[in-house]
Amino acid sequence: MGEATTSLATLGGGCFWCLEAVFQELKGVVGVTSGYAGGSTPDPTYRQVCSGATGHAEVVQVAFDPSAISFRELVEVFFVIHDPTTPDRQGADVGTQYRSIILHHSEDQLEVARAVLDELREREAFDAPIVTELVPLDAFYAAEPEHDDYYRRNPGQPYCRIVISPKLEKFRRTFAEKRRS
Repeated sequence: MGEATTSLATLGGGCFWCLEAVFQELKGVVGVTSGYAGGSTPDPTYRQVCSGATGHAEVVQVAFDPSAISFRELVEVFFVIHDPTTPDRQGADVGTQYRSIILHHSEDQLEVARAVLDELREREAFDAPIVTELVPLDAFYAAEPEHDDYYRRNPGQPYCRIVISPKLEKFRRTFAEKRRS
C-alpha cells in the first residue's frame, strides 16, 4: 500500500485569519498554517509585516491531499472568498500585506493558476480587473502561535463576527458539497 501524499498551496487574499477559517472546513485539506511570504525580510514578525516594510503578504499555507482535492479546486475556492480586484486591500484591511497573491510551488501550479485567472477574466467574473500576483514561493515563515486557529478560538470577537463569519457563510453556501462533514 502506498503512502498518502500531501501537497502544499500558498495563498494570500487579505487577513490570514479569514483564509484559515475557510480552508480548515474544506474536504481534503490536511492542515492550514498562517504565515508570511512574498517579501524580503527573513523570519518577520506580525508587527513588521503590518508595517509594510517587509514586502510580505499575510498568507496561508494549505497542506492538502491531492487525491481528495486538487490545487485547481483550492484556487477556485480562493477566488470566491476574497476580492482579487482591490490592490493592497480587502475591505477595511489596507496595506501591501493584504494583497491578492498565489505563491506557486511548481510550474504545474503556475499553469493551473494562470488557467483559472484566464477563465475568470474571459467570463468577466468580476466588475474590475483582477490584480492577483502569481509568483514563485521563495520562503514561507509561519506566523506567531497566537494566530493559529484564530477564528475557532475567538468566534465572538468583533473582527471575527463582522469580517470572517460572512466569508465563511459565503463559502458554506457556494461550496456545501466540498465541506467536511
